[in-house]
Amino acid sequence: MEKVLIGYNGASARASAAARDINALLRAEGFECVTCGGDEPQALEGCTCAVTVGGDGTIIRWGKAAAQRGVPVLGVNMGRLGFMATLERSELSRIPGLLTERGRLSRRMLMDCEVLRGGEVVMSRLVLNDAVFSRGSASKLPEFSVFCRSGENPEKEVSRLRADGVILSTPTGSTAYSLSAGGPIIAPDLECIEFTALCPHSLFNRPMILSAQQTVNVRCRFYQGSSVTVSFDGENAAPFLEGDELRLRKSAFTLDLIEAGEGFFGAVHNKLMTPLK
Repeated sequence: MEKVLIGYNGASARASAAARDINALLRAEGFECVTCGGDEPQALEGCTCAVTVGGDGTIIRWGKAAAQRGVPVLGVNMGRLGFMATLERSELSRIPGLLTERGRLSRRMLMDCEVLRGGEVVMSRLVLNDAVFSRGSASKLPEFSVFCRSGENPEKEVSRLRADGVILSTPTGSTAYSLSAGGPIIAPDLECIEFTALCPHSLFNRPMILSAQQTVNVRCRFYQGSSVTVSFDGENAAPFLEGDELRLRKSAFTLDLIEAGEGFFGAVHNKLMTPLK
């Protein structure tokens, strides 16, 4: 008997109701189910697959825990956009077949991010979407310096700019905040790191695609009491001090998303392009 986690957005009545329907549907087909509406990654223990019910934020929360356990995820969209979710509320009857077949998987790269202060790691996060630097609302423009390093070679400066912030995203995160900031859409099965500046004070700045085989480091230089925060996958922002360094690299973990229908590019066409026609 396969054991399935049903992870849903507990703050949404619609997601809670859909999770109950999925539970009943899967149990009737012989699956063992664990239903969880909170942040309890240990609920994945012993599960062979997971179904998330909510928006992309729900997939991000459960997806990182699933990636560390090698558990594929099927997303049901109850949010507004839902790029990673492959099913809509009206398609719940397809879930047992998709979990049994698991024919088409979309493998997603993750990033390991560390904040170093005085040479010591003070924060470590596994990231599916992006790491985002933002200046404080009343802050002067800080200066961001981005460096790349391959293996034991010396690091090389990629960019130095004054800006409201900097986004470093995975291909999965390219359709999130980075897209709104003018970054390109990247096919999710690629392995790379996208660098996009937020409102740079420059006429020549453009997004860059960096190799996932490199380590990316970011430092800040403050100006007249600038303040900067850093957040990972949209979680609560933490202060980033002058002299701190963000070290970012491709993670050894990957997330497998179970796909159905038109997949990623179908979602891009239907959810981004159609409103423009």
